[in-house]
Amino acid sequence: MKFTTKRSIEALIFLVIFFLFFGCLAWKMTLPHMLNTFMQTAYHLLMETVFYLMAICVLMGAISKLFTEFGVVRLLENILRPLMKPLYNLPGVAALGAVMTFLSDNPAIITLSKDPNFSQYFKKYQLVSLTNFGTAFGMGLVVLAFMTGLGFGGGALVGILGAVVGSIISTRLMQRFTLKSYPELDVPVCEGEAGDEQQISFKTEGSTFLRFLNSMLDGGKDGVGIGLAIIPGVLCISTIVMMLTFGPGAEGYTGAAYEGVPVITWACGKINFVFDWLFGFKAPQLVGFPMTALGAVGAALGLVPRFIQEGIIDGNAVAVFTAMGMCWSGYLSTHTAMLDSMGYRKLISKAILAHTIAGLCAGVAAHWLYVLFGLIF
Repeated sequence: MKFTTKRSIEALIFLVIFFLFFGCLAWKMTLPHMLNTFMQTAYHLLMETVFYLMAICVLMGAISKLFTEFGVVRLLENILRPLMKPLYNLPGVAALGAVMTFLSDNPAIITLSKDPNFSQYFKKYQLVSLTNFGTAFGMGLVVLAFMTGLGFGGGALVGILGAVVGSIISTRLMQRFTLKSYPELDVPVCEGEAGDEQQISFKTEGSTFLRFLNSMLDGGKDGVGIGLAIIPGVLCISTIVMMLTFGPGAEGYTGAAYEGVPVITWACGKINFVFDWLFGFKAPQLVGFPMTALGAVGAALGLVPRFIQEGIIDGNAVAVFTAMGMCWSGYLSTHTAMLDSMGYRKLISKAILAHTIAGLCAGVAAHWLYVLFGLIF
């Protein structure tokens, strides 16, 4: 009976919030126009943004698989390996996790963490912090390719530096929070001392041509999976964010795509001096990107073309978008599942807190790095 009552109350509260939210939009826009705008915005996002993003995911998936098959990932790992201990307090093999998540998405780090050949070099608190470490680089190649394709390559590269700053802060904070609450995790994952760090092989069998062809096709297929995975976020989250960011058209509400009631713009405009100083945002609408990136970076990317049409985006905004998009990359929706799969559900709140702080720091770092490079060059 208690369960039924609780569920009934929950359903009632949800219905009140649901009808209040859409009722307010309908009151301002009229119900027919609101419904038409809702559908038209989702349709335009699907046709103009999602398929473009999917094409990028397929191409970048193929490239990342080729990089893995022909040793580029191994080369990058060897270059980055000496930085792992001083920057992240992680063993050198962790560099592989950064490269793999940058080339694909957050869950790649979980696949590695469950490999005994990989995890044996970590202490338990270090292994847990891989959730924050890997998430900070998630979908980095897709974000970089997307921004570069829109003509903002310079800003995107600066944003990657900001994401690195965020990754260091997130990983270190997570390790600190974990050891403070659970000092017993300061022990090796495997009993005894691990030997020299070994390299994990990704090379497959067959001739060079077959390896090239299979890697390209398999990577493209993986890219299709990522492209499909971003569709719900772009169509659902981005549509709502846009309807709360942009106002009516020149002729008022007509039911066209991208109309709405600019609640987010109004609210952020009241304190835009804060976002201007921290991130260099000149328009309050730009706050919609990091807000959306909390749930899914793919959905956040769906906002960028509209920002370009509105003429409110510049290289600095792209740098901040790239840094916060990579660092956060939907961590609110992935941290819980990632830590649960690793068997450390009790640390979810600490991981989310550390990553929230780190994402904000990544955006601030990207902004001021962009300002610094602008003064130098």
